[in-house]
Amino acid sequence: MKITSLEPTRCLPVPDAGFGALRTARGNLPLESVDVSADISGLMAEVEVTQGFRNPYDVTLEATYVFPLPDRAAVTGFRMEADDRVIDGVLKERGQARADYDQALREGKRAAIAEEDRPDVFTITVGNLLPGERVTVRLTLSQPLPYEDGAATFRFPLVVAPRYIPGTPLDGPGAGDGTAPDTDAVPDASRITPPVLLPGFPDPVRLSLTATIDPAGLDLRELASSLHVVEEEGHTEEEGHTVRLRPGERLDRDFILRLSFEASTALQLDGRGAFSLTVLPPALESPRTPRDLVLLLDRSGSMGGWKMVAARRAAARIVDTLTEQDRFAVLTFDSVVEEAFEGLVTASDRNRYRAVEHLARVDARGGTELLEPLRRAISLLHDQDGRERVLVLVTDGQVGHEDQILEQTGGALSAMRVHTVGIDRAVNAGFLGRLAGLGAGRCELVESEDRLDAAMEQIHRRIGAPLVTDLSLKGLDVEPGTVTHLGSIFPGVPLRVHGRYRDGSSVTVRGLASGAPWEQQVTGTVVDNPAIRAVWARAHLRELEDRYAMGEHELEAEIVRISLENGVLCRFTAYVAIDTRKVAEGEPEHRVIQPVEPPSGWEMPQNPPMMPFMAQAAVMAAPSRPMSIPDPGFAPGQSHGLMGTQETGAPDAASRTRGVDWEAEAGPGGAPRSPGGGSAGGFGGSSAGGRMSPSPRFAPPAAPRPGGPGLESVRTQLVVELDRLRALLGAPDPLYLADLGSRLSALAAFLGGHPELAALGRELQTAEQPGIDAEALRAHAIEVLTAITSGSPSAPTGSPAPGTPRRPFWKRT
Repeated sequence: MKITSLEPTRCLPVPDAGFGALRTARGNLPLESVDVSADISGLMAEVEVTQGFRNPYDVTLEATYVFPLPDRAAVTGFRMEADDRVIDGVLKERGQARADYDQALREGKRAAIAEEDRPDVFTITVGNLLPGERVTVRLTLSQPLPYEDGAATFRFPLVVAPRYIPGTPLDGPGAGDGTAPDTDAVPDASRITPPVLLPGFPDPVRLSLTATIDPAGLDLRELASSLHVVEEEGHTEEEGHTVRLRPGERLDRDFILRLSFEASTALQLDGRGAFSLTVLPPALESPRTPRDLVLLLDRSGSMGGWKMVAARRAAARIVDTLTEQDRFAVLTFDSVVEEAFEGLVTASDRNRYRAVEHLARVDARGGTELLEPLRRAISLLHDQDGRERVLVLVTDGQVGHEDQILEQTGGALSAMRVHTVGIDRAVNAGFLGRLAGLGAGRCELVESEDRLDAAMEQIHRRIGAPLVTDLSLKGLDVEPGTVTHLGSIFPGVPLRVHGRYRDGSSVTVRGLASGAPWEQQVTGTVVDNPAIRAVWARAHLRELEDRYAMGEHELEAEIVRISLENGVLCRFTAYVAIDTRKVAEGEPEHRVIQPVEPPSGWEMPQNPPMMPFMAQAAVMAAPSRPMSIPDPGFAPGQSHGLMGTQETGAPDAASRTRGVDWEAEAGPGGAPRSPGGGSAGGFGGSSAGGRMSPSPRFAPPAAPRPGGPGLESVRTQLVVELDRLRALLGAPDPLYLADLGSRLSALAAFLGGHPELAALGRELQTAEQPGIDAEALRAHAIEVLTAITSGSPSAPTGSPAPGTPRRPFWKRT
């Protein structure tokens, strides 16, 4: 074969070329820009988020973007701008808003919808963008700033990090177009798992962020940005301060700006029935009572790298806060739970040293199975009379089944003190705040190793008993059931309360300090600030939504009413903007979900796993199938992708597809191919001798459970493997059969021993040996798997019975 070389000048490389770095004349991703403009006044921020979309295709487009917002922020406005037209969004009950949006697309109209999927995860979908057209959507929100130890923090998240998705996949079309299937534990998993760009992808989105700070009469001493380089403008008292993000930054980590000043006790009344109360902690000694403390340390795969180092240091510092009058336990968890010692032990020097030794050996691996360690911690702290019960969770919080966790543990956690330490540059702050709020504890967020020491000083003081407990408000005629959770007053942390009132101009805060009565009177000031009502509504809705998640489903109508009356977005409502002009013949011809950046600080693969040429050709020939590299540490049902794009065809509502993972792609001879497993510390990928290790989605937990679970726990995986065997065309690939054998052997071990499955696994692993009849081996495997799966499995807990319509995903339980 003659090979003709090209002249080097005819094939110059693109400067930022790399795997997955696709480029066209108009780009290949719909999201062009994200602009954040914040006006900060005192302890409140008004923010406008502007997202610019462009259709780079030659057909009409529907673009979806999954993005984070501050978990305390109240979204109060939505606007779409296109073709010199401005359409204000209308807040409606979510089912009605979605129906209106779909109807508009069918009629060929341009439309956009904004929905909340988690307290800090939102989705915007813009439909019927014309070829080459630009559309801008704007969100307005009000956000309170947390204040601790003389500094307020403006935290604005910029990326939704991959989350662990447990549970059994549900039948039927997915709720969204993400990389993970919906499961019985996370029925909207496909909405919160956007595809992730491959490392090294050229900057896909232009980011700008500006914050203007008005001290509002306070003495602003210092501004500090911990994760981004910023430029400061304006230093006069009249102009305030303006901070701008340096151009070229990527949407891969939270923006965190700390403002150092002395806050003051204050009661603000908006004159329309809403109030905001801030009470500084009194100068009292924190009482010291014997404690029973359980420390939970997350060692899952997403905690790899600097996060694991910081988590070990944080956990060790927490252990050092204990004295010999305390008792404690240390539990580390991923797919399994390990204990430093059995049960609660006295916090003697020897036991604390043993605990620190145990923590020093912990590394990142496996999936974030959080329910079991929480249950074990609750059982250890059950009925410890006369002692302070404290649970401390150190994690990044990257799980998708938050509601399931609250439903099954929320009641017990509310009877003890719960502190959470979130370690990540894109932390799941909303979930960690909800857990701490249940237990009237503190949520500390650590975004870097440099920040760890300062955060640990705060944690050291918070772990102890609060200064003031049993709080109540007197003097102000408040509307029953509208005051947000009072909690307790901790050292260095002001009490922040929001609510509705009928009458009054002052309030008296009462409580117990070291068992003695304590009170403080605060005189109110009437201010013209609509954000007070919005922030109250957001906080109140969050509390009601948590109660809904814990089983009080009768609150749904109340949640919708409060959301609509106050114009604040929540789980059960959505903003929808519909243009009256018809611009297309019908529904969009193409759909794309915007991939997001790999989170900064996560251990992502530097090189993609090798793939046989035929499999690679099959992927390239099927653009509707995304390429993904699942997290090898994650357990059954999990799928976190690192993708360039994720696209689907015309949006048939009855057949909208989920993301397709590596294991669905065709290998040689039509055999499905599985990716490399990678290192325990994160999203690695590897191959040895050309063989790919078993797919993480169907991998069992790291170790078999005592006695082994029942066959029902793996029946879905076995049915999928059987269907694939039956679907193979032509002679089966011996390599595929051998890989299948390794997966079946792993499942047998997970079950604690299954003779038929284990024997089949051993037989299949001989497929590559000379003289083996691959076709006969395939027929035998089909026969054995058919016999094993021929029983009538019961529907998994939380799954709808066959033929039963699935509940709306936003009403997940």
